[in-house]
Amino acid sequence: MTSLPPRAGRRCFGVLNPLHSTHYFSPDVETAFAEIGLDDRDASRLAGRSAALGAVGPGVVAATFYNYNYDLIARHFPAVWEKASPEDVRAARLRAVDATLRRLLGAEAVASDEMAEAARLALRATEACTRHARPLYAAHADLPVPDEPHLAYWHAATLLREHRGDGHLTALLSAGLDPLEALVSHTATGKGMAPRWVLGTRGWRRADWDAAADRLRGRGLLAGDAELTLTEEGAALRAEVEESTDRLDLAPYEHLGAAGVERLTELGRGFLLTAVAAGAFPADLNGKG
Repeated sequence: MTSLPPRAGRRCFGVLNPLHSTHYFSPDVETAFAEIGLDDRDASRLAGRSAALGAVGPGVVAATFYNYNYDLIARHFPAVWEKASPEDVRAARLRAVDATLRRLLGAEAVASDEMAEAARLALRATEACTRHARPLYAAHADLPVPDEPHLAYWHAATLLREHRGDGHLTALLSAGLDPLEALVSHTATGKGMAPRWVLGTRGWRRADWDAAADRLRGRGLLAGDAELTLTEEGAALRAEVEESTDRLDLAPYEHLGAAGVERLTELGRGFLLTAVAAGAFPADLNGKG
């Protein structure tokens, strides 16, 4: 049982996570990482998120990231740590996030009472997150909370993202979706990344993508045509994955309470709309095309 309105936690996450994710598309990140010797985009992208785990090898990154091709990861790990330590990477990432949020939101929003309130609410939600079986969340939870409210808000959004993400992997495994099947089926919902973004960032080839689609068709989850069209069974499986993820991710939002979740969603939506209007995301990121 829950005291929250249906899918209130998912809606709240839905406005927090995209603002967290703006830095993945930010030129500020490329600049910050280049300054510490990471000028390869794949290496810097992988190192930025995994640095909380320490100087780990490719196996740990593949396990916790789930949907990246291991061969891509192994090209950069553990060698990336010879160029920059995890501590240097974490510091560069936070500098880039600071620059990105200031650029997208503006100085007034960054310094506003609303930002400070959003940070307090988001951090309160994280008090109910749990570490067990959540390696990426647990690693980020060991990092200090930044002092500045906009960075504290981003940090809390990161914790909530990784907490939900770790639970989502449990749901994907339970559904029997391997890394690329998970990506293909998500794209087929119309809410996932377009194939060119998957292939350009996750290290897979078009042949890998097509083979995963064929496996899904063989299971009756995709229609037999050339389009990525979920069957009724496929749509039901994806819905089950999301519902399972919601259940595993309920605790932080229950802890915040209905009024707190509503207010955090309202504040987060305002910040996100400002960031989108400032061009935070590529126009062709989502969809089947």
